[in-house]
Amino acid sequence: MDKKDIYEHLAKIYLDASAKKTEEKKGYPYFKKLFFFSLAIIFALSLFLINNFNKDRAINSELALILQPDVAKINFNFDPAKKESYSVALSKLNLTKYKTLAFSAKRIDFNDKIALRIEFNNSFKENSEFYIKEIPNKWQEYKINFVEFKNITDWSEMQALSFIVEQWNAKKSHGIILIENVRFMK
Repeated sequence: MDKKDIYEHLAKIYLDASAKKTEEKKGYPYFKKLFFFSLAIIFALSLFLINNFNKDRAINSELALILQPDVAKINFNFDPAKKESYSVALSKLNLTKYKTLAFSAKRIDFNDKIALRIEFNNSFKENSEFYIKEIPNKWQEYKINFVEFKNITDWSEMQALSFIVEQWNAKKSHGIILIENVRFMK
């Protein structure tokens, strides 16, 4: 092979390689368009989900009857007493349209173990209770269906809702339980 043949052979290899790079570059804009199109779809879907999540929260908040938004304190000391309670007078409130009692609670003392009794009373002298076995030392949200209060047959004239700490349900003889955001939900 002489120099001319070598140059032609090298030129052919170079030109073939250049043509392949050009073809690869032509494929890249397609990938780029696909990438940006995918990002746009993900962004639109995220906005849609966020808007629907906020609508669901707004609907749920409209369906709740808030009794006590502030923090209530049950400060118990069992030296003379056997139980301490926090009660909300319902004044013959009709709860037939509601299905759930919701609230948040926590204990103050890290080492204590406390059970909480929740009790409903109606105008027809029906009483029913539900126990939460252990209140944690950080805020915990509770939702209790009215079905759990088995002795209440008529929810049309409710008299009181009570949160009770009893001596036999607390490890220590004194302490504090905080309750907030007490509400009824549909």
